[in-house]
Amino acid sequence: MNYSLTKTDIKKEREKGVLSTAWQRLVPLMAEESRAVTIAILAILVSSAVTLVVPILIAHIIDVFIVNKNFQGVVSFSEILLVVFLVGLVSNYLQVKMMGGVGRRLLFNLRNKIFNKLQDLPVAFFNQNKAGDLISRINNDTEKLNQFFAQALMQFISNIVLIVGTGIFLLVINWQLGFIALVPAGLALLATQLLSPWVKRTSLKSLRTLGAMSGEIQESINNFKVIVAFNRLGYFREKFRQANQLNYAASVSAGIASNVFNPIYVLVSSLAQLVVLVVGIFLISQGRFTIGLLVGFLLYVNSFYNPLRQLASVWPSLQLALAGLDRISQVLAIESDLQSMPEETDCPLIETDSVLEFKNVFFQYVEGKDVLKDVNFKLESGKTYALVGPTGGGKTTTASLMARLYDPSSGTVLLEGKDIRCWTPSERVKKIGFILQEPFLFTGTVRENILYGNAEHGQFGDEQLKQTLEKMHLTKLLERFTDGLDTRINVGGEAISLGQKQLIAFIRAALRSPDVLILDEATANIDTITEQLLEEILNKLPKQTTKIIIAHRLNTIENADEIFFVNGGQVTHAGSMHQAMDMLLHGERQS
Repeated sequence: MNYSLTKTDIKKEREKGVLSTAWQRLVPLMAEESRAVTIAILAILVSSAVTLVVPILIAHIIDVFIVNKNFQGVVSFSEILLVVFLVGLVSNYLQVKMMGGVGRRLLFNLRNKIFNKLQDLPVAFFNQNKAGDLISRINNDTEKLNQFFAQALMQFISNIVLIVGTGIFLLVINWQLGFIALVPAGLALLATQLLSPWVKRTSLKSLRTLGAMSGEIQESINNFKVIVAFNRLGYFREKFRQANQLNYAASVSAGIASNVFNPIYVLVSSLAQLVVLVVGIFLISQGRFTIGLLVGFLLYVNSFYNPLRQLASVWPSLQLALAGLDRISQVLAIESDLQSMPEETDCPLIETDSVLEFKNVFFQYVEGKDVLKDVNFKLESGKTYALVGPTGGGKTTTASLMARLYDPSSGTVLLEGKDIRCWTPSERVKKIGFILQEPFLFTGTVRENILYGNAEHGQFGDEQLKQTLEKMHLTKLLERFTDGLDTRINVGGEAISLGQKQLIAFIRAALRSPDVLILDEATANIDTITEQLLEEILNKLPKQTTKIIIAHRLNTIENADEIFFVNGGQVTHAGSMHQAMDMLLHGERQS
Protein backbone atom coordinates (compact mmCIF):
# COMPACT_ATOMS: atom_id res chain seq x y z
CA MET A 1 0.00 0.00 0.00
CA ASN A 2 1.23 3.51 -0.85
CA TYR A 3 1.55 5.59 2.31
CA SER A 4 3.77 8.32 0.84
CA LEU A 5 2.45 11.76 1.85
CA THR A 6 4.78 13.62 -0.51
CA LYS A 7 3.37 11.79 -3.53
CA THR A 8 -0.25 12.35 -2.55
CA ASP A 9 -2.11 14.84 -4.72
CA ILE A 10 -4.32 16.77 -2.30
CA LYS A 11 -6.67 17.96 -5.05
CA LYS A 12 -7.28 14.41 -6.28
CA GLU A 13 -7.69 13.11 -2.73
CA ARG A 14 -10.33 15.75 -2.03
CA GLU A 15 -12.14 14.94 -5.29
CA LYS A 16 -12.21 11.29 -4.22
CA GLY A 17 -13.68 12.33 -0.88
CA VAL A 18 -10.62 11.32 1.16
CA LEU A 19 -10.20 14.92 2.29
CA SER A 20 -13.40 16.87 2.96
CA THR A 21 -14.04 20.55 2.30
CA ALA A 22 -12.43 23.21 4.44
CA TRP A 23 -15.65 23.97 6.31
CA GLN A 24 -16.33 20.29 7.02
CA ARG A 25 -12.83 19.94 8.39
CA LEU A 26 -12.92 23.10 10.49
CA VAL A 27 -16.30 22.55 12.18
CA PRO A 28 -15.40 19.28 14.04
CA LEU A 29 -12.29 20.96 15.44
CA MET A 30 -14.50 23.64 16.98
CA ALA A 31 -17.17 21.28 18.35
CA GLU A 32 -15.71 21.01 21.85
CA GLU A 33 -15.21 24.78 22.01
CA SER A 34 -18.82 25.76 21.20
CA ARG A 35 -19.33 27.63 24.50
CA ALA A 36 -16.18 29.72 24.19
CA VAL A 37 -16.83 30.43 20.51
CA THR A 38 -20.45 31.46 21.27
CA ILE A 39 -19.27 33.93 23.92
CA ALA A 40 -16.62 35.27 21.52
CA ILE A 41 -19.21 35.72 18.73
CA LEU A 42 -21.57 37.56 21.10
CA ALA A 43 -18.64 39.82 22.06
CA ILE A 44 -17.99 40.42 18.36
CA LEU A 45 -21.62 41.42 17.78
CA VAL A 46 -21.44 43.90 20.68
CA SER A 47 -18.13 45.30 19.43
CA SER A 48 -19.52 45.60 15.89
CA ALA A 49 -22.64 47.34 17.18
CA VAL A 50 -20.41 49.87 18.94
CA THR A 51 -18.49 50.52 15.70
CA LEU A 52 -21.74 50.92 13.76
CA VAL A 53 -23.43 53.29 16.18
CA VAL A 54 -20.47 55.69 16.64
CA PRO A 55 -20.62 57.42 13.17
CA ILE A 56 -24.36 58.13 13.44
CA LEU A 57 -23.84 59.60 16.92
CA ILE A 58 -21.00 61.81 15.62
CA ALA A 59 -23.19 62.92 12.70
CA HIS A 60 -25.97 63.79 15.18
CA ILE A 61 -23.54 65.79 17.39
CA ILE A 62 -22.30 67.81 14.38
CA ASP A 63 -25.73 68.56 12.83
CA VAL A 64 -27.66 69.16 16.06
CA PHE A 65 -25.15 70.54 18.57
CA ILE A 66 -21.99 71.83 16.87
CA VAL A 67 -23.79 73.64 14.02
CA ASN A 68 -26.08 75.27 16.60
CA LYS A 69 -23.14 75.92 18.98
CA ASN A 70 -24.79 73.86 21.76
CA PHE A 71 -21.65 72.81 23.64
CA GLN A 72 -23.63 71.41 26.57
CA GLY A 73 -25.19 68.90 24.17
CA VAL A 74 -21.72 68.09 22.80
CA VAL A 75 -20.47 67.31 26.32
CA SER A 76 -23.56 65.17 27.11
CA PHE A 77 -23.24 63.12 23.94
CA SER A 78 -19.48 62.83 24.45
CA GLU A 79 -20.21 61.11 27.76
CA ILE A 80 -22.49 58.69 25.91
CA LEU A 81 -19.71 58.08 23.35
CA LEU A 82 -17.27 57.37 26.20
CA VAL A 83 -19.62 54.71 27.62
CA VAL A 84 -20.02 53.18 24.13
CA PHE A 85 -16.22 53.06 23.69
CA LEU A 86 -15.79 51.37 27.10
CA VAL A 87 -18.38 48.74 26.12
CA GLY A 88 -16.40 48.14 22.92
CA LEU A 89 -13.17 47.82 24.91
CA VAL A 90 -14.63 45.17 27.25
CA SER A 91 -16.16 43.19 24.37
CA ASN A 92 -12.87 43.24 22.43
CA TYR A 93 -10.95 42.02 25.49
CA LEU A 94 -13.46 39.22 26.07
CA GLN A 95 -13.25 38.16 22.44
CA VAL A 96 -9.42 38.02 22.47
CA LYS A 97 -9.33 36.15 25.80
CA MET A 98 -11.87 33.49 24.76
CA MET A 99 -10.34 32.81 21.33
CA GLY A 100 -6.79 32.76 22.68
CA GLY A 101 -7.82 29.85 24.91
CA VAL A 102 -9.63 28.16 22.03
CA GLY A 103 -6.50 28.34 19.85
CA ARG A 104 -4.25 26.83 22.53
CA ARG A 105 -6.66 24.01 23.41
CA LEU A 106 -7.20 23.28 19.73
CA LEU A 107 -3.42 23.10 19.23
CA PHE A 108 -3.07 20.73 22.20
CA ASN A 109 -5.89 18.40 21.08
CA LEU A 110 -4.89 18.41 17.42
CA ARG A 111 -1.28 17.51 18.16
CA ASN A 112 -2.47 14.68 20.39
CA LYS A 113 -4.82 13.49 17.65
CA ILE A 114 -2.08 13.47 14.99
CA PHE A 115 0.44 11.76 17.27
CA ASN A 116 -2.09 9.09 18.29
CA LYS A 117 -2.92 8.57 14.62
CA LEU A 118 0.78 8.02 13.86
CA GLN A 119 0.84 5.33 16.54
CA ASP A 120 -1.87 3.42 14.63
CA LEU A 121 -0.04 3.47 11.31
CA PRO A 122 2.11 0.55 10.14
CA VAL A 123 5.89 0.39 9.74
CA ALA A 124 5.44 0.84 5.97
CA PHE A 125 4.15 4.38 6.55
CA PHE A 126 7.35 5.41 8.32
CA ASN A 127 9.48 3.71 5.67
CA GLN A 128 7.86 5.91 3.01
CA ASN A 129 7.86 9.27 4.84
CA LYS A 130 10.62 11.34 6.37
CA ALA A 131 10.45 11.83 10.13
CA GLY A 132 11.36 15.52 9.71
CA ASP A 133 8.31 16.14 7.50
CA LEU A 134 6.03 14.40 10.03
CA ILE A 135 7.52 16.53 12.82
CA SER A 136 6.86 19.63 10.72
CA ARG A 137 3.21 18.62 10.31
CA ILE A 138 2.82 18.15 14.07
CA ASN A 139 4.67 21.36 15.02
CA ASN A 140 4.52 23.93 12.22
CA ASP A 141 1.26 23.08 10.45
CA THR A 142 -0.72 22.87 13.69
CA GLU A 143 0.81 26.20 14.81
CA LYS A 144 -0.58 27.82 11.64
CA LEU A 145 -4.03 26.60 12.66
CA ASN A 146 -3.52 27.86 16.20
CA GLN A 147 -2.60 31.32 14.89
CA PHE A 148 -5.67 31.36 12.68
CA PHE A 149 -8.09 30.32 15.43
CA ALA A 150 -6.50 32.45 18.15
CA GLN A 151 -6.10 35.61 16.09
CA ALA A 152 -7.49 35.56 12.58
CA LEU A 153 -10.81 33.71 12.88
CA MET A 154 -12.55 36.20 15.16
CA GLN A 155 -11.07 39.07 13.18
CA PHE A 156 -12.45 37.41 10.07
CA ILE A 157 -15.96 37.07 11.56
CA SER A 158 -15.85 40.58 13.05
CA ASN A 159 -14.86 42.09 9.71
CA ILE A 160 -17.64 40.26 7.89
CA VAL A 161 -20.21 41.55 10.41
CA LEU A 162 -18.85 45.11 10.07
CA ILE A 163 -18.82 44.98 6.27
CA VAL A 164 -22.44 43.82 6.14
CA GLY A 165 -23.55 46.27 8.85
CA THR A 166 -21.83 49.33 7.39
CA GLY A 167 -23.02 48.39 3.90
CA ILE A 168 -26.62 48.44 5.16
CA PHE A 169 -26.09 51.78 6.95
CA LEU A 170 -24.59 53.34 3.81
CA LEU A 171 -27.53 52.27 1.67
CA VAL A 172 -30.12 53.37 4.27
CA ILE A 173 -28.59 56.85 4.75
CA ASN A 174 -28.44 57.52 0.98
CA TRP A 175 -28.74 54.60 -1.38
CA GLN A 176 -27.32 56.42 -4.43
CA LEU A 177 -24.22 57.61 -2.58
CA GLY A 178 -24.01 54.24 -0.82
CA PHE A 179 -24.04 52.41 -4.13
CA ILE A 180 -21.24 54.65 -5.47
CA ALA A 181 -19.22 53.97 -2.29
CA LEU A 182 -19.60 50.18 -2.65
CA VAL A 183 -18.72 49.84 -6.34
CA PRO A 184 -14.89 49.78 -5.76
CA ALA A 185 -15.39 46.94 -3.27
CA GLY A 186 -16.68 44.75 -6.11
CA LEU A 187 -13.39 45.25 -7.95
CA ALA A 188 -11.43 44.26 -4.82
CA LEU A 189 -13.54 41.12 -4.30
CA LEU A 190 -13.01 40.10 -7.93
CA ALA A 191 -9.24 40.46 -7.49
CA THR A 192 -9.44 38.36 -4.31
CA GLN A 193 -11.36 35.63 -6.11
CA LEU A 194 -8.82 35.50 -8.92
CA LEU A 195 -5.72 35.56 -6.70
CA SER A 196 -6.85 33.24 -3.84
CA PRO A 197 -5.93 29.92 -5.54
CA TRP A 198 -2.41 31.24 -6.18
CA VAL A 199 -2.10 32.42 -2.56
CA LYS A 200 -3.08 28.98 -1.25
CA ARG A 201 -0.73 27.18 -3.65
CA THR A 202 2.22 29.31 -2.57
CA SER A 203 1.32 28.82 1.11
CA LEU A 204 1.12 25.04 0.67
CA LYS A 205 4.43 25.01 -1.21
CA SER A 206 6.05 26.96 1.62
CA LEU A 207 4.82 24.42 4.19
CA ARG A 208 6.00 21.50 2.05
CA THR A 209 9.49 22.92 1.57
CA LEU A 210 9.68 23.62 5.31
CA GLY A 211 8.79 19.97 5.97
CA ALA A 212 11.39 18.82 3.43
CA MET A 213 14.05 20.99 5.06
CA SER A 214 13.13 19.57 8.49
CA GLY A 215 13.54 16.11 6.98
CA GLU A 216 17.06 16.96 5.72
CA ILE A 217 18.05 18.35 9.12
CA GLN A 218 16.69 15.30 10.96
CA GLU A 219 18.45 12.89 8.57
CA SER A 220 21.79 14.70 8.87
CA ILE A 221 21.66 14.83 12.68
CA ASN A 222 20.65 11.17 13.02
CA ASN A 223 23.48 10.04 10.74
CA PHE A 224 26.12 12.54 11.78
CA LYS A 225 28.66 9.91 12.85
CA VAL A 226 28.42 8.20 9.45
CA ILE A 227 28.71 11.57 7.68
CA VAL A 228 31.92 12.38 9.59
CA ALA A 229 33.33 8.87 9.17
CA PHE A 230 32.96 9.03 5.39
CA ASN A 231 33.89 12.72 5.21
CA ARG A 232 30.60 13.58 3.51
CA LEU A 233 30.09 16.91 5.27
CA GLY A 234 30.26 18.79 1.98
CA TYR A 235 27.64 16.56 0.38
CA PHE A 236 25.16 17.05 3.20
CA ARG A 237 25.91 20.77 3.40
CA GLU A 238 25.00 21.00 -0.28
CA LYS A 239 21.80 18.98 0.25
CA PHE A 240 20.79 21.25 3.11
CA ARG A 241 21.70 24.34 1.07
CA GLN A 242 19.42 23.18 -1.73
CA ALA A 243 16.55 22.42 0.69
CA ASN A 244 17.10 25.75 2.43
CA GLN A 245 17.18 27.57 -0.93
CA LEU A 246 13.90 25.96 -1.99
CA ASN A 247 12.31 26.89 1.33
CA TYR A 248 13.68 30.44 1.04
CA ALA A 249 12.23 30.89 -2.46
CA ALA A 250 8.89 29.38 -1.40
CA SER A 251 8.81 31.56 1.74
CA VAL A 252 9.48 34.71 -0.27
CA SER A 253 6.65 33.81 -2.66
CA ALA A 254 4.36 33.06 0.30
CA GLY A 255 5.32 36.40 1.89
CA ILE A 256 4.45 38.26 -1.31
CA ALA A 257 1.20 36.33 -1.57
CA SER A 258 0.36 37.15 2.05
CA ASN A 259 0.58 40.89 1.34
CA VAL A 260 -0.62 41.07 -2.25
CA PHE A 261 -4.18 42.06 -1.29
CA ASN A 262 -3.28 44.94 1.02
CA PRO A 263 -2.29 47.55 -1.65
CA ILE A 264 -5.35 46.59 -3.72
CA TYR A 265 -7.70 47.28 -0.81
CA VAL A 266 -5.88 50.48 0.16
CA LEU A 267 -6.36 51.73 -3.40
CA VAL A 268 -10.09 50.93 -3.59
CA SER A 269 -10.65 52.41 -0.11
CA SER A 270 -8.99 55.69 -1.08
CA LEU A 271 -10.92 55.73 -4.36
CA ALA A 272 -14.24 55.17 -2.57
CA GLN A 273 -13.59 57.96 -0.02
CA LEU A 274 -12.55 60.37 -2.76
CA VAL A 275 -15.71 59.71 -4.81
CA VAL A 276 -17.95 60.01 -1.71
CA LEU A 277 -16.29 63.30 -0.71
CA VAL A 278 -16.78 64.84 -4.19
CA VAL A 279 -20.38 63.64 -4.58
CA GLY A 280 -21.20 64.48 -0.93
CA ILE A 281 -20.01 68.09 -1.29
CA PHE A 282 -22.08 68.36 -4.45
CA LEU A 283 -25.19 67.09 -2.58
CA ILE A 284 -24.54 69.53 0.31
CA SER A 285 -24.33 72.42 -2.17
CA GLN A 286 -27.79 71.42 -3.42
CA GLY A 287 -29.16 71.18 0.14
CA ARG A 288 -29.79 67.43 -0.15
CA PHE A 289 -27.20 66.43 2.43
CA THR A 290 -25.75 67.77 5.69
CA ILE A 291 -22.17 68.22 6.86
CA GLY A 292 -22.78 65.88 9.78
CA LEU A 293 -24.16 63.17 7.50
CA LEU A 294 -21.18 63.55 5.14
CA VAL A 295 -18.75 63.16 8.05
CA GLY A 296 -20.72 60.14 9.34
CA PHE A 297 -20.91 58.75 5.80
CA LEU A 298 -17.13 59.04 5.38
CA LEU A 299 -16.69 57.29 8.73
CA TYR A 300 -18.98 54.48 7.52
CA VAL A 301 -17.00 54.22 4.27
CA ASN A 302 -13.85 53.96 6.36
CA SER A 303 -15.56 51.35 8.59
CA PHE A 304 -16.49 49.41 5.45
CA TYR A 305 -13.09 49.44 3.74
CA ASN A 306 -10.94 49.07 6.87
CA PRO A 307 -12.41 45.59 7.54
CA LEU A 308 -11.88 44.80 3.86
CA ARG A 309 -8.22 45.74 4.22
CA GLN A 310 -7.99 43.62 7.36
CA LEU A 311 -9.67 40.76 5.51
CA ALA A 312 -6.97 41.15 2.88
CA SER A 313 -4.41 40.59 5.65
CA VAL A 314 -6.39 37.78 7.27
CA TRP A 315 -7.19 36.00 4.01
CA PRO A 316 -3.64 34.71 3.42
CA SER A 317 -3.62 33.52 7.04
CA LEU A 318 -6.79 31.56 6.28
CA GLN A 319 -5.20 30.14 3.13
CA LEU A 320 -2.08 29.19 5.09
CA ALA A 321 -4.19 27.57 7.83
CA LEU A 322 -6.17 25.61 5.23
CA ALA A 323 -2.94 24.54 3.53
CA GLY A 324 -1.68 23.31 6.91
CA LEU A 325 -5.02 21.63 7.53
CA ASP A 326 -4.71 19.85 4.17
CA ARG A 327 -1.33 18.44 5.23
CA ILE A 328 -2.70 17.44 8.63
CA SER A 329 -5.78 15.90 7.02
CA GLN A 330 -3.54 13.79 4.78
CA VAL A 331 -2.21 12.07 7.90
CA LEU A 332 -5.58 11.80 9.64
CA ALA A 333 -7.26 10.44 6.48
CA ILE A 334 -4.82 7.52 6.08
CA GLU A 335 -6.27 4.17 7.03
CA SER A 336 -3.86 1.45 8.00
CA ASP A 337 -4.12 -1.85 6.14
CA LEU A 338 -2.63 -3.49 9.24
CA GLN A 339 -5.88 -3.80 11.19
CA SER A 340 -6.96 -6.52 13.59
CA MET A 341 -10.00 -8.50 12.54
CA PRO A 342 -13.29 -7.13 13.96
CA GLU A 343 -14.54 -9.05 17.00
CA GLU A 344 -17.58 -10.34 15.11
CA THR A 345 -15.37 -11.81 12.35
CA ASP A 346 -15.34 -15.59 12.27
CA CYS A 347 -11.72 -16.67 12.87
CA PRO A 348 -11.65 -20.45 12.56
CA LEU A 349 -9.09 -22.32 14.67
CA ILE A 350 -7.29 -24.89 12.55
CA GLU A 351 -6.08 -28.09 14.21
CA THR A 352 -2.30 -27.96 13.88
CA ASP A 353 0.88 -28.99 15.63
CA SER A 354 2.66 -25.84 14.39
CA VAL A 355 3.05 -22.58 16.26
CA LEU A 356 3.56 -20.54 13.05
CA GLU A 357 2.54 -21.35 9.50
CA PHE A 358 2.79 -19.54 6.18
CA LYS A 359 0.11 -20.52 3.64
CA ASN A 360 0.51 -19.29 0.05
CA VAL A 361 2.07 -16.04 1.24
CA PHE A 362 2.96 -13.32 -1.25
CA PHE A 363 4.43 -9.99 -0.18
CA GLN A 364 5.29 -6.72 -1.95
CA TYR A 365 6.90 -3.55 -0.62
CA VAL A 366 6.35 -1.86 -3.97
CA GLU A 367 3.26 -2.75 -5.97
CA GLY A 368 4.06 -5.14 -8.79
CA LYS A 369 7.36 -6.40 -7.32
CA ASP A 370 7.10 -9.58 -5.23
CA VAL A 371 9.60 -9.98 -2.40
CA LEU A 372 8.04 -13.30 -1.33
CA LYS A 373 6.20 -15.58 -3.76
CA ASP A 374 3.80 -18.33 -2.72
CA VAL A 375 5.69 -19.20 0.48
CA ASN A 376 4.57 -22.23 2.48
CA PHE A 377 6.18 -23.65 5.64
CA LYS A 378 5.41 -24.65 9.24
CA LEU A 379 7.30 -24.04 12.48
CA GLU A 380 6.71 -26.42 15.38
CA SER A 381 6.58 -25.46 19.02
CA GLY A 382 9.84 -25.72 20.97
CA LYS A 383 12.15 -26.11 17.98
CA THR A 384 14.97 -23.86 16.81
CA TYR A 385 14.92 -22.68 13.20
CA ALA A 386 17.52 -20.79 11.23
CA LEU A 387 16.89 -18.55 8.23
CA VAL A 388 19.89 -18.22 5.94
CA GLY A 389 20.33 -16.59 2.58
CA PRO A 390 22.18 -13.81 0.76
CA THR A 391 21.79 -10.16 1.77
CA GLY A 392 18.51 -8.84 0.40
CA GLY A 393 17.14 -12.33 -0.03
CA GLY A 394 14.08 -11.71 2.20
CA LYS A 395 15.10 -13.10 5.61
CA THR A 396 14.16 -9.99 7.61
CA THR A 397 10.98 -9.58 5.54
CA THR A 398 9.96 -13.16 6.42
CA ALA A 399 10.66 -12.51 10.11
CA SER A 400 8.73 -9.22 9.97
CA LEU A 401 5.69 -11.05 8.60
CA MET A 402 5.99 -13.57 11.46
CA ALA A 403 5.87 -10.69 13.97
CA ARG A 404 3.17 -8.94 11.93
CA LEU A 405 5.13 -5.79 11.30
CA TYR A 406 3.58 -6.18 7.85
CA ASP A 407 0.65 -8.16 6.47
CA PRO A 408 1.00 -10.41 3.40
CA SER A 409 -0.15 -8.98 0.07
CA SER A 410 -2.03 -12.26 -0.24
CA GLY A 411 -2.08 -15.56 1.60
CA THR A 412 -2.26 -16.19 5.36
CA VAL A 413 0.09 -16.28 8.32
CA LEU A 414 -1.26 -18.52 11.09
CA LEU A 415 -0.28 -18.19 14.75
CA GLU A 416 -1.23 -21.28 16.78
CA GLY A 417 -3.69 -22.29 14.06
CA LYS A 418 -5.47 -18.93 13.86
CA ASP A 419 -5.04 -16.09 11.36
CA ILE A 420 -2.46 -13.76 12.94
CA ARG A 421 -4.77 -10.81 12.17
CA CYS A 422 -7.34 -12.27 14.58
CA TRP A 423 -5.02 -11.82 17.56
CA THR A 424 -5.14 -8.46 19.32
CA PRO A 425 -1.85 -6.51 19.37
CA SER A 426 -1.39 -7.16 23.10
CA GLU A 427 -1.99 -10.92 22.65
CA ARG A 428 0.36 -11.09 19.67
CA VAL A 429 3.18 -9.15 21.38
CA LYS A 430 2.92 -11.39 24.43
CA LYS A 431 3.34 -14.49 22.27
CA ILE A 432 5.99 -13.19 19.86
CA GLY A 433 9.28 -11.57 20.85
CA PHE A 434 11.34 -9.86 18.16
CA ILE A 435 14.94 -8.70 18.60
CA LEU A 436 15.56 -6.32 15.72
CA GLN A 437 18.79 -6.10 13.77
CA GLU A 438 19.07 -2.42 14.82
CA PRO A 439 17.56 -2.21 18.33
CA PHE A 440 16.07 1.10 19.40
CA LEU A 441 16.39 2.38 22.95
CA PHE A 442 14.46 5.12 24.72
CA THR A 443 15.93 7.88 26.87
CA GLY A 444 15.92 6.69 30.49
CA THR A 445 17.56 3.78 32.28
CA VAL A 446 18.32 0.16 31.41
CA ARG A 447 15.51 -0.81 33.79
CA GLU A 448 12.96 1.33 31.93
CA ASN A 449 14.12 -0.01 28.57
CA ILE A 450 13.92 -3.71 29.43
CA LEU A 451 10.46 -3.23 30.97
CA TYR A 452 9.17 -1.19 28.03
CA GLY A 453 5.64 -2.37 27.16
CA ASN A 454 5.86 -5.27 29.65
CA ALA A 455 2.52 -5.30 31.48
CA GLU A 456 3.41 -8.35 33.57
CA HIS A 457 6.66 -7.04 35.06
CA GLY A 458 6.17 -3.30 34.59
CA GLN A 459 5.10 -2.70 38.21
CA PHE A 460 7.87 -4.79 39.79
CA GLY A 461 10.13 -3.16 42.36
CA ASP A 462 13.91 -3.44 42.04
CA GLU A 463 14.18 -6.52 44.30
CA GLN A 464 11.34 -8.36 42.60
CA LEU A 465 12.76 -7.54 39.18
CA LYS A 466 16.27 -8.68 40.17
CA GLN A 467 14.87 -12.00 41.44
CA THR A 468 13.02 -12.49 38.16
CA LEU A 469 16.14 -11.72 36.14
CA GLU A 470 18.17 -14.11 38.31
CA LYS A 471 15.60 -16.83 37.83
CA MET A 472 15.79 -16.37 34.06
CA HIS A 473 19.64 -16.31 34.14
CA LEU A 474 19.72 -12.75 32.77
CA THR A 475 21.69 -11.07 35.58
CA LYS A 476 25.08 -11.83 34.01
CA LEU A 477 24.11 -9.70 31.03
CA LEU A 478 23.54 -6.72 33.33
CA GLU A 479 27.18 -6.94 34.44
CA ARG A 480 28.06 -5.49 31.03
CA PHE A 481 26.57 -2.15 32.23
CA THR A 482 28.39 0.14 34.67
CA ASP A 483 25.42 0.86 36.93
CA GLY A 484 23.36 -2.24 36.16
CA LEU A 485 19.64 -1.51 35.96
CA ASP A 486 20.26 2.17 36.77
CA THR A 487 22.63 2.77 33.85
CA ARG A 488 21.47 5.91 32.04
CA ILE A 489 20.55 5.72 28.35
CA ASN A 490 20.72 9.03 26.50
CA VAL A 491 18.92 9.99 23.28
CA GLY A 492 19.09 7.03 20.88
CA GLY A 493 21.47 5.17 23.20
CA GLU A 494 24.51 6.90 21.69
CA ALA A 495 26.57 6.58 24.91
CA ILE A 496 26.61 2.77 24.80
CA SER A 497 27.88 0.32 22.20
CA LEU A 498 25.71 -1.40 19.60
CA GLY A 499 26.47 -4.70 21.33
CA GLN A 500 25.10 -3.31 24.62
CA LYS A 501 22.01 -2.12 22.79
CA GLN A 502 21.46 -5.64 21.50
CA LEU A 503 21.87 -7.04 25.03
CA ILE A 504 19.14 -4.70 26.30
CA ALA A 505 16.90 -5.73 23.39
CA PHE A 506 17.61 -9.39 24.20
CA ILE A 507 16.72 -8.98 27.89
CA ARG A 508 13.60 -7.02 26.92
CA ALA A 509 12.39 -9.86 24.68
CA ALA A 510 13.47 -12.80 26.89
CA LEU A 511 11.84 -11.28 29.98
CA ARG A 512 8.46 -11.75 28.35
CA SER A 513 9.02 -15.54 27.95
CA PRO A 514 7.39 -15.47 24.51
CA ASP A 515 6.11 -18.57 22.70
CA VAL A 516 8.06 -17.43 19.62
CA LEU A 517 11.39 -15.57 19.82
CA ILE A 518 12.80 -14.08 16.60
CA LEU A 519 16.46 -13.03 16.60
CA ASP A 520 17.43 -10.97 13.55
CA GLU A 521 21.26 -10.86 13.61
CA ALA A 522 20.90 -10.40 17.38
CA THR A 523 24.52 -11.47 18.05
CA ALA A 524 26.16 -9.62 15.16
CA ASN A 525 27.81 -7.01 17.39
CA ILE A 526 28.49 -9.15 20.47
CA ASP A 527 31.80 -10.70 21.47
CA THR A 528 32.22 -14.49 21.45
CA ILE A 529 32.05 -14.88 25.26
CA THR A 530 28.79 -12.88 25.49
CA GLU A 531 27.43 -14.82 22.54
CA GLN A 532 28.04 -18.09 24.38
CA LEU A 533 26.28 -16.62 27.41
CA LEU A 534 23.29 -15.67 25.27
CA GLU A 535 23.20 -19.19 23.84
CA GLU A 536 23.10 -20.63 27.36
CA ILE A 537 20.20 -18.32 28.23
CA LEU A 538 18.38 -19.29 25.03
CA ASN A 539 18.75 -22.96 25.96
CA LYS A 540 17.20 -22.22 29.36
CA LEU A 541 14.07 -20.57 27.92
CA PRO A 542 10.83 -22.58 28.36
CA LYS A 543 10.83 -25.79 26.30
CA GLN A 544 7.80 -24.65 24.32
CA THR A 545 9.57 -21.49 23.08
CA THR A 546 10.15 -21.61 19.33
CA LYS A 547 13.33 -19.80 18.31
CA ILE A 548 13.88 -18.33 14.84
CA ILE A 549 17.44 -17.19 14.22
CA ILE A 550 18.66 -15.05 11.34
CA ALA A 551 22.45 -15.05 11.29
CA HIS A 552 25.49 -15.38 9.07
CA ARG A 553 27.81 -16.93 11.67
CA LEU A 554 27.96 -20.72 11.33
CA ASN A 555 28.25 -21.34 15.08
CA THR A 556 24.99 -19.40 15.60
CA ILE A 557 22.92 -21.65 13.38
CA GLU A 558 24.74 -25.01 13.53
CA ASN A 559 22.54 -26.27 16.41
CA ALA A 560 19.25 -25.36 14.70
CA ASP A 561 16.72 -28.17 14.33
CA GLU A 562 15.83 -27.01 10.82
CA ILE A 563 17.36 -24.56 8.39
CA PHE A 564 15.44 -22.59 5.75
CA PHE A 565 17.10 -20.98 2.78
CA VAL A 566 15.51 -17.63 1.82
CA ASN A 567 16.26 -16.13 -1.58
CA GLY A 568 14.51 -15.03 -4.77
CA GLY A 569 11.14 -14.79 -3.03
CA GLN A 570 11.23 -18.45 -1.94
CA VAL A 571 11.66 -20.11 1.46
CA THR A 572 12.89 -23.68 1.07
CA HIS A 573 14.10 -26.40 3.41
CA ALA A 574 17.89 -26.44 3.31
CA GLY A 575 18.40 -29.90 4.79
CA SER A 576 21.81 -30.34 6.42
CA MET A 577 24.20 -27.60 7.48
CA HIS A 578 26.48 -28.52 4.57
CA GLN A 579 23.61 -28.18 2.07
CA ALA A 580 22.59 -24.84 3.59
CA MET A 581 26.11 -23.48 3.16
CA ASP A 582 26.26 -24.67 -0.45
CA MET A 583 22.93 -22.94 -1.15
CA LEU A 584 24.12 -19.78 0.63
CA LEU A 585 27.38 -19.61 -1.35
CA HIS A 586 25.54 -20.28 -4.62
CA GLY A 587 22.88 -17.67 -3.76
CA GLU A 588 25.49 -15.00 -2.92
CA ARG A 589 27.30 -15.64 -6.22
CA GLN A 590 23.98 -15.17 -8.05
CA SER A 591 23.33 -11.93 -6.12
